[in-house]
Amino acid sequence: MDTRVGGRAKAVRAGSTAGAGARPAGTQALQRAGGIVRLVASRSRTGMRLAEVVRHSGLERPTAHRILRGLVAEGLLAQDERTRTYSLGPLVFELGLAAAPQFNLADICRPSLARIAGKTEDTVFLSVRSGHDSVCIDRMEGSFPIKALTLEVGARRPLGAGASGLAMLMPLPEESVREIVRANAVRLLGYYKLTVPALLEALARARRLGYAWNDAYLAVGAATVGLPVVNRYGQAFAAITVGAIIARMNERRRRQIVSILRAEIALIEKSIKGAIQPQGD
Repeated sequence: MDTRVGGRAKAVRAGSTAGAGARPAGTQALQRAGGIVRLVASRSRTGMRLAEVVRHSGLERPTAHRILRGLVAEGLLAQDERTRTYSLGPLVFELGLAAAPQFNLADICRPSLARIAGKTEDTVFLSVRSGHDSVCIDRMEGSFPIKALTLEVGARRPLGAGASGLAMLMPLPEESVREIVRANAVRLLGYYKLTVPALLEALARARRLGYAWNDAYLAVGAATVGLPVVNRYGQAFAAITVGAIIARMNERRRRQIVSILRAEIALIEKSIKGAIQPQGD
């Protein structure tokens, strides 16, 4: 049985970011363009039409259309001539290839993911922080025959919508949490109608437990547990989570999984000290 998270993600206003007043003058166009790229990325499999971009970004139709045309011209987005939908463009892939030789977190973490999957027999996910979102960049399946495939590689979610996002919120100061939650409030409703109070309650529970735990806002019968990966400054830029059917996730087994995660994350953090230090943007 493969369980998958349902629900369609709604996106944050492309041109509106908490604390934008503190940014240098003249960056509004960049903020809007970046917001639209993230918005389209959240629907990378199906693409988005102009009307959807306007509705979810909060931009005026002419403004959104002008930015979309510019992004297509630069190769950051592509438009299907038949369906008129926008998706990520070839330049995004090329930039990813250019960055990979300098710092490939997936390569660094893959041995640990394999060991975690081998010890737990369940599915392991590696996610990274991207602004106010978490993005799954790798997944490894364990040997247990019933799998909880709650995330696909490339899937993007607002931080807090899932154990990976909760894990990355755990070390943040309250001011940063409030900013992120406020920016993602509308989008959260696309994940099993997750609300801001419910997210904050889940975050408080994660901090009490010492690990992120999601047993409610997932596909029915699935649960995930996870921990953040932090850099030398204590900033959480990634998370590793384990997903399984909920019958396998009693408290005793969760503690065992967390112990395995802690050991492997310590190795990862040590390895990263010798590589380019990623910064959560």
